[in-house]
Amino acid sequence: MLIALSILALVYVIMGKDIKPIVAKLKHVDLRAKINALGDKLRPWALKAGRVAARPMLQFFYVMSDERTSFLDKVLIYGAIVYTIMPMDLIPRSVFKLLGVLDDGVAVMFVYRRVKDRITPDIRSRVEERLDEWFGVEYDIIQG
Repeated sequence: MLIALSILALVYVIMGKDIKPIVAKLKHVDLRAKINALGDKLRPWALKAGRVAARPMLQFFYVMSDERTSFLDKVLIYGAIVYTIMPMDLIPRSVFKLLGVLDDGVAVMFVYRRVKDRITPDIRSRVEERLDEWFGVEYDIIQG
């Protein structure tokens, strides 16, 4: 239920519709447990998708895990992560090719614009540490 309602909330917010009834249905959900369970699903997806694609998902995950993040933003972040990592889409890639990829991008970009100010240097550092753990250490080469 959380998956469907969080994705629906994300779609409604993107479209500018009233989401109060959806949020009211989610108020009883223990997001902390759902966040932890989602964290376990991120690594296998990330290893398939690659370091660059995994970075915003991890940033979202850490922002969502922060107690200062509002309930609504946690729901929207959860919806964006789940929608991106789940194999099924509202607009299937196998049928609609580029359009099927763009719907994931819209969800990610919308949520990123909403929470980008909450991606602190500490979160960036934690994300890079986790990416290094999953993919190996990446070195920046500065050419002068």
